[in-house]
Amino acid sequence: MSPTSEPAKGERRLVIVESPAKAKTIKGYLGSGYVVEASVGHIRDLPSGAAEVPDKYTGEVRRLGVDVEHDFQPIYVVNSDKKSQVRKLRELLAESDELFLATDEDREGEAIAWHLREVLKPKVPVRRMVFHEITKSAIREAVANPRELNKRLVDAQETRRILDRLYGYEVSPVLWKKVSRGLSAGRVQSVATRLVVERERERIAFRSAEYWDLTGTFGTGRAGDATDPGTFGARLSAVDGRRVAQGRDFGSTGVLKEGANVLHLDEEAARALAAGLEGTAFSVRSVEAKPYRRSPYAPFRTTTMQQEAARKLGFGAKATMQVAQKLYENGFITYMRTDSTTLSETAVKAARAQVTQLYGADYLPDKPRMYAAKVKNAQEAHEAIRPSGDRFRTPAETGLTGDQFRLYELIWKRTVASQMKDAVGQSVTVRIGGRAADGRDAEFSASGKTITFHGFLKAYVEGADDPNAELDDRERRLPQVSEGDALSAEEITVDGHATKPPARYTEASLVKELEEREIGRPSTYASIISTILDRRYVFKKGTALVPSFLSFAVVGLLEKHFGRLVDYDFTAKMEGDLDRIAAGEAESVPWLRRFYFGSEENGRAGAAAEAGNGDGDHLGGLKELVTDLGAIDAREVSSFPVGEGIVLRVGRYGPYVEKPSPKEDEPGQRADVPDDLPPDELTVEYAKELLAKPTGDFELGTDPETGRPIVAKDGRYGPYVTEVLPEGTPKTGKNAVKPRTASLLKSMSLDTVTLEDALRLLSLPRVVGVDPESGTEITAQNGRYGPYLKKGTDSRSLESEEQLFTLTLDEALAIYAKPKQRGRAAAKPPLKELGVDPVSERPVVVKDGRFGPYVTDGETNATLRREDEVETITPERGYELLAEKRAKGPAKKTAKKTAAKKTATKKTAAKKTAAKKTATKTAAKKTATKAAAKKTTAKKTTTKKSAAGKSGPAD
Repeated sequence: MSPTSEPAKGERRLVIVESPAKAKTIKGYLGSGYVVEASVGHIRDLPSGAAEVPDKYTGEVRRLGVDVEHDFQPIYVVNSDKKSQVRKLRELLAESDELFLATDEDREGEAIAWHLREVLKPKVPVRRMVFHEITKSAIREAVANPRELNKRLVDAQETRRILDRLYGYEVSPVLWKKVSRGLSAGRVQSVATRLVVERERERIAFRSAEYWDLTGTFGTGRAGDATDPGTFGARLSAVDGRRVAQGRDFGSTGVLKEGANVLHLDEEAARALAAGLEGTAFSVRSVEAKPYRRSPYAPFRTTTMQQEAARKLGFGAKATMQVAQKLYENGFITYMRTDSTTLSETAVKAARAQVTQLYGADYLPDKPRMYAAKVKNAQEAHEAIRPSGDRFRTPAETGLTGDQFRLYELIWKRTVASQMKDAVGQSVTVRIGGRAADGRDAEFSASGKTITFHGFLKAYVEGADDPNAELDDRERRLPQVSEGDALSAEEITVDGHATKPPARYTEASLVKELEEREIGRPSTYASIISTILDRRYVFKKGTALVPSFLSFAVVGLLEKHFGRLVDYDFTAKMEGDLDRIAAGEAESVPWLRRFYFGSEENGRAGAAAEAGNGDGDHLGGLKELVTDLGAIDAREVSSFPVGEGIVLRVGRYGPYVEKPSPKEDEPGQRADVPDDLPPDELTVEYAKELLAKPTGDFELGTDPETGRPIVAKDGRYGPYVTEVLPEGTPKTGKNAVKPRTASLLKSMSLDTVTLEDALRLLSLPRVVGVDPESGTEITAQNGRYGPYLKKGTDSRSLESEEQLFTLTLDEALAIYAKPKQRGRAAAKPPLKELGVDPVSERPVVVKDGRFGPYVTDGETNATLRREDEVETITPERGYELLAEKRAKGPAKKTAKKTAAKKTATKKTAAKKTAAKKTATKTAAKKTATKAAAKKTTAKKTTTKKSAAGKSGPAD
């Protein structure tokens, strides 16, 4: 059967894609001779644990899942959750005449296709089907023009997977031994974490500098209008020809940079100069006009889409990719994992047609715009991200809503704008001068920009990471003045400024930094950021990425003992080597051997380099690095000096500060540090404040009933009181005794809690009385969600904690006499208003819910994360949480419900079967009875007839 022809009558082709959603869309574009099924991602991978490794493998192979002694042979196993799907694919293949592997056209997609072929072992012809958009024409063309599997891409992906396995499985155990259990290291994740940590170190070392300048409001003497303002503002730029210091002139230590020949004004000097300029006659010294031209931005690739979605829509990188995946699978955009900025001829024609249609011929350049890929090693097989098809659907034509509509609109605008004319205009700089009363010459300057033709800016304006940055379409009009024109100073103000520490990374700026340093693949950045957030190496404060103290310990250890593995250039070079393997310019096994065992091969240095696997300066020796750990001091890597003898340590249960006692035989002071405290906020003063708080056990007295000491403690989950059991009391086993423990109420604190308070807390739950009708005991208890009453299985909330101790039986019965409130309680007032969500266009507020504070726009609810605080949460962070929640889609039904449903179905089926059997038996019984009756009737009739024959008819 020719691959370019349609299946003959009675013949069938099996098409395997990655996702069920994609399968559903593609099925609609193919005829009845095709069966489209999903692999549901990877069906085979390296084992996730030793238990998954076949019994024939032992030792290091079992631990790593890779046989490093035999050409790094990977041990692949079918994922346990994919076995049923593989079985289904085999059954479908057995009934098919041809197999089309239609996974994504990138390294990972090629590897999935290869694994499918290896596992299914097809006996029918196998074709590799590739497409960049899910439209009918693209799918039909892909079926008609299949290709063979690209083994070079598979080798590159396998090498990458094996490399990451060796890195993670060899380095992570070092972190377990020296820092804490459950940690992980990764080729890109560790480097990304290091970037965030280094930025925080810069913030910690930063010292602010104060500087002052003047701002003048100058008048032309004319009334002015929108095109020719009568007044304008200008900032002091020089005094006696010497430039006035600005923020850029100061270093991170708070002093002027070496060689900066500038005038540093303090407040006193600035005020004196302002006073001296009162009544000064000013004039225009120069007017410098230059043409302004701005070209369109290139169409989106993966990283630029993530950055813009963060700036404009408030999406995190992960949420952006989830929404884009849905748009791609449903045929709205081209493939969203791409490093390329090129557009196909079809796409260029479609974009140019819409420029003419929507904006007019004046906005269309004479020739199509071509964008060269700026990313090194861009995968040119893919286009840039654009609307699919040979005619772009406008956002209104798509029928999309919510997050998908917003992201599609962003992609559509960017693509159309990329084929529009430049924006042109004029930029102007005006310098104003005057002499102060003390003879000093002061010069002010003002800059303006006017746009005479907006060009592509009519369709799209790129956002900025800095919220104070001026966008491309922003105009600043200055008056029409000429050199020598007299100006009056209507107002001169004195302005004080302070230099700011470098801004923390956001998801968008971290993606940009990783891409610029050529670290990792842009298509993986969303999952990398998600990983370091999930591992608690990094947490969010608003949209900023803040490193935890744990990440300081991990990065410190890696830098000191595995410096090469977290070196930015080393990681970028590794990426380059993997690209060379994909291009067939290097071999996988020699490269892996050199990375793992070192540069010596067969007793001769540099053999791997001769094999075309690198330049000899950045590979070698992972195994040796992780073998000798004696030089790593676990306490040292987890300790950081704060100042004045105070040290921060990262312990098993979290960070804490410690100050040793001056006397050797006395214990020092210790205090827990909040997990969500940004490291740059841990000052000596704050550490002292933590150490000064009551810690340890505070003996409150003795319980008069038991004679046991009662102590107050500050635990990991808050302050509490407990009793001290006598020595020798069994703590484990069948006879174990647990001490009574109770958390402090919200109105209590360790500083003020008394023995009486403690005994009241330990008396809970308190028996309020017995319900006279049912005879059931009613108790008052303090629970996870606050104080409540309990009567059997019926519980009711109390209004205050004090009621736990004061509520009477009559009051309790009155509460139970009221109908139990079903559903939600009366809505509480919002804790905070954030503004209007850019996606749903609804007001977003922070509310207090059963499980804590959450943000909502009335349609979608998203719980605040541990690092978010009601007082400090920003509107952008609120929008991001809602976007992530929407991207996840509706919550799936719980396994319990599903199981119950299955059980019910099973029982019903069993019941029906039983009923059917009973009915069959009953029917059989009735039939038998009927037959017996029939026989008896027949017998009686025959007898009657015989008798009648003997006597003859009656006369």
